[in-house]
Order: sequence, then C-alpha cells, then structure tokens
Amino acid sequence: MTSQTSKISAASGSPGRASHPGTPDSEQIRRAPKVLLHDHLDGGLRPGTIVDLARENGYEGLPETDPDKLGVWFREAADSGSLERYLETFAHTCAVMQTRDALFRVAAECAEDLAEDGVVYAEIRYAPEQHLEAGLTLEEVVEAVNDGFREGERRAKANGHRIRVGALLTAMRHAARALEIAELANRYRGPGPQSGVVGFDIAGAEAGFPPTRHLDAFEYLKRENNHFTIHAGEAFGLPSIWQALQWCGADRLGHGVRIIDDIKIADDGTVQLGRLASYVRDKRIPLELCPSSNLQTGAAASYAEHPIGLLRKLHFRATVNTDNRLMSGTSMSREFEHLVETFGYSLDDMQWFTVNAMKSAFIPFDERLAMINDVIKPGYAELKSEWLFRQTASTSGSSKV
Repeated sequence: MTSQTSKISAASGSPGRASHPGTPDSEQIRRAPKVLLHDHLDGGLRPGTIVDLARENGYEGLPETDPDKLGVWFREAADSGSLERYLETFAHTCAVMQTRDALFRVAAECAEDLAEDGVVYAEIRYAPEQHLEAGLTLEEVVEAVNDGFREGERRAKANGHRIRVGALLTAMRHAARALEIAELANRYRGPGPQSGVVGFDIAGAEAGFPPTRHLDAFEYLKRENNHFTIHAGEAFGLPSIWQALQWCGADRLGHGVRIIDDIKIADDGTVQLGRLASYVRDKRIPLELCPSSNLQTGAAASYAEHPIGLLRKLHFRATVNTDNRLMSGTSMSREFEHLVETFGYSLDDMQWFTVNAMKSAFIPFDERLAMINDVIKPGYAELKSEWLFRQTASTSGSSKV
C-alpha cells in the first residue's frame, strides 16, 4: 500500500462536527486557554524594549528609534516572501540581547505578554550561541532566560493570569555547535532550581543545511531520552520533513507545512495521501503550524490557501503557533482570529487545536493531562456556557406572550 485515500466535503470547518456555540468573537478568543509550542524569544520582543536595550548597551544599528515606527519596520521587513530575508531581521533583536539583564527582561516580558493573551502553556525557543558577544557563557545565557521566565510567571500570576513556560534550546543549522547545545539542553532539564529547559531544536535557513548534518546531536538526545523538534518543511519541502523524521527521529515538526505537497485532491473531493503524509498522520506527529509567518516567508499565499484548513479536516495533529510575534505583528489570539474568520472555526475547533498542542508538549504525561482536564477543557466549557446563556436571554427577550 503506497497511499491512503479519503474524501472531504467542500464546506469549511471540521468534518462531522456536532452543533456548536457559534463563532467566537475577539474577546472570547483572547480569554480562551491557548497553548503555544513554536515561538522564538528573539522574535517576540516589545519594540519599546528593543529601543531601551539599544540605548543602554550602545547599539546604534536600529533602523528606527521610535517604538511604533520600529514595530512597523520589523513587520514590513519581514513581509518579503523569503525565509532568508525574514531571518535577517533577527540581527537587531539578537544585538540587544547580549547581557544577563537584557535576557532576563526579554524573557520575563515574553511570559507576561503571552499570559495576558490567554496562553496557559508555552514552549519558547532561542539559540544560546547567539547571545555570547558580551562575554556571557552558554550556561549564563540559559540561567538568565530561565530566571526571566520564572519572574514573568510570577508577574502574570500577580495580574490574575496563569502561565507555565518551558524553554527549547536551539542550535543554528548552519553552525557546528549542535551537539554542544544538545548537551546543554540535557543538563538544564528536569527538576531543580535551575531547570526549565524541556527540549531541543535546530533552526535557520533550510536550503543547503539539512538536519542530517547534526545527527550526532540527535543520536545523543535519543540516548538521553530527551525531546526535540526540528524546523522542517517550511521552505525546503518534503525532503527536509523526511530527513527530520526518518534520519533524525524528531518528535515534532517545526512548521511542517509543506507536508501538503504529499497530498493530492481530486475534483470530486477525494484526497490521496502519499507515503510520507500517511506516516505523519498515522504516527500523530505534531505539526507546529504558524499561519501568519508562513504567509510572510512564502510558504502559503493566503490564510484561505494555507494548508491548515485541509490538515484540520484530515485530522493531522495540527497546532496553531505564532513563530515570531514581533516580525509578524501577531499573537495567539490574532492567529485564531484569522482562522475563525477564514474557516468559520468555533470554540470546539479552538479547543481541538489547543488540546492537540498540549498533548504534544515536552512535559511529563501526567502534567499534560492535568492541563487538559483542569485548565483547558474547563476554560472552553465556561466560554460555551456563556454563549448558551446569551442565546437563552436573547430568545427570552424576543418572545411574545
């Protein structure tokens, strides 16, 4: 058997979905519990923080020093349709993240901002090797970021929000430090006062830098029973996905959007999955999909044409993510707003994506299960009950006796 065949309807939304509480509005989307698996620390800074840190550290390379104008510059510079051009914008954010204080501040604000947006669990990735220019060691970088996340969690709680943040240590695929970073990720995992790292990642331009260059790092992580995700299938296509899974053994696919290239749709709605797409779906391999970012880098032409709609219908383990909130001018709420507007998704669909993400997180099973049963499902149940009571009140108010 070389492929799988199924049939989907032309209608938007999920197949076989039961009646649901209407389309959520922006306020409900913001309040809904959300889980974020793919977000870069150096891609989510507040523009005002960049300006402050540049001034404090003597960095004079910013294209704008007004925070509002700087935010616009980042979004416009990232709208190139090229992954390589998109990645160039990080030179400015990394330049102001070279001291312990800067890393601590950025990490704390990251946790605060996500919690304010309704995110209850997040895995934030960054490359320690990109923060050594002012003399920090790799260990000092990790400890500064971990401490910042804990501070951000405390601030969020004080403001009435709850969030848990884990770190993913990233190695740059064009460099030669992957094994060193993998060993670092392993040292800072698990319980303990300086823990907080939940896994490993490689990132950077895909073309010309296959994940197989770093097999020693992935073999080490597998021996240590550690988790890792790999940026694959964003710009380079099916070969990078195949290598990430079958050569490297990735637990998740960072983006993975080009799996659509192994799916064919006939005029009658019949869908045929190739061997790789079938494997990804059958094995429930999580796809860390980032719709707005994919539009910017040319991986998709529009939200309506983004593969997430089809992948949802076909029941892949699809998740919704931000990638780089600064460069895309986005948040988890905005990502869901786009999807709700484009595909008519309901709170049930939002919960499906969120549970998918929580199932795929790199924390222990019992902790994932507790988040799903005690935080995510009750949160969505509350939002649905609000809709039902509003509908009842509206019906009662319009009745005639």
